[in-house]
Amino acid sequence: MPSRITVGVDRSPESRAAAEWAAREAKLRGLPLKVLHVCEPVPELMAQVLLLGVDTHRRLSEKIPRESAEGIRLRHPGVQVTAEHLAGRPSEVLIEAAKDADLFVLGSRGLSGVGGFLVGSVGLAVVARAERPVVVVRAGEQAADEHEMDPAGIPSAATRYRPVVLGLDTDNLNASLLEFAFDAANRRETGLRVVQGWNLPPYHVYGGAPADPERYEEFARWKATVLAEALSLWRHKYPSVEAVEESHPGSPAGHLIDASQKASLVVVGRRIRGHPFGAHIGPVTHAVLHHAAAPVAVVAHD
Repeated sequence: MPSRITVGVDRSPESRAAAEWAAREAKLRGLPLKVLHVCEPVPELMAQVLLLGVDTHRRLSEKIPRESAEGIRLRHPGVQVTAEHLAGRPSEVLIEAAKDADLFVLGSRGLSGVGGFLVGSVGLAVVARAERPVVVVRAGEQAADEHEMDPAGIPSAATRYRPVVLGLDTDNLNASLLEFAFDAANRRETGLRVVQGWNLPPYHVYGGAPADPERYEEFARWKATVLAEALSLWRHKYPSVEAVEESHPGSPAGHLIDASQKASLVVVGRRIRGHPFGAHIGPVTHAVLHHAAAPVAVVAHD
C-alpha cells in the first residue's frame, strides 16, 4: 500500500501553498513527503525562440522540486522529503504519480475578493481521474487559516483546528469517504460537521404537494434520521471526534461552501465510474472545488 504524501509543484504561489500544506499534513500523519515537478518537453525550435536551449530548459526545470524540497526541510524539520523531476504531459504524469500516494496535493489559484479558488484544467483532470484522495489548496493558504482565532482575535496556528466539514449524500454512502473525514478530524483533534443538502423528490412536487407543510416536515425528519444513522458506526469507531450532523433543504454545494468559511478542511466524494464523455467529477464536488474557502479533499470511491 502507498505510504507517503505527494505534492505537485511549479514556481506558482498556489503550488507553494500546496507544498506547505502537504508538509504540515505529512507531519500530522507521520508520513514522508515527495515533491514532484512535471516538465512538459519543449520542442527545440520553441526553446530557441525563448532563447533557451532544451538542455538549459531541463536544468532550470530540475531545480524546481529540489529547491522546494530544500525549503520544506528547513521550515518543517522532522519531515522526510524527497524530490522528483519527470517529463511528460502534466495531467497524465500527475495522475500516474497519484497511484503511489496516500494523498496527492495540488495548488489552485485564489480568486481575489471571492471566498474560493479556481481549479485549472490540469487540476480538474487529476481530480477527475485519480483514484487516491486528492487535496486542492488555494494560493495564499496559511497554517493559521485552519485554526480558530486566539483569545485576542488574532489568527494563530497554535490554537485548536477548525472543524473538518464532510459533504455527505445519504443516498450514496461510502465507507472510504466517512473513514477519511473522521480520520482527518481525529488527527486534528477537532470536530466534524457532516452536512447534507436535499430537495423534495419529484413525486412530492406533483399536484401542489410543496404546499403541504406536514409532508415537507416528515421528509425533513426522515432525511435527518437517515443521516444520524449513517454516522452511528463511525461515532463508535472514533469516540473522541464530536460529529455534528446538519441536514438542510436546498443546494448541497451551497451549504458546503458556506460551511467552508469556518473549516480546516472540506471533504467531498467522487464516484469512480465510466462516462461517455470522459471522467466525471459531479456537480457538487465541482462547485465546492471552485468556491470553497478551505482546502478541499476529494475522495474517489465506488
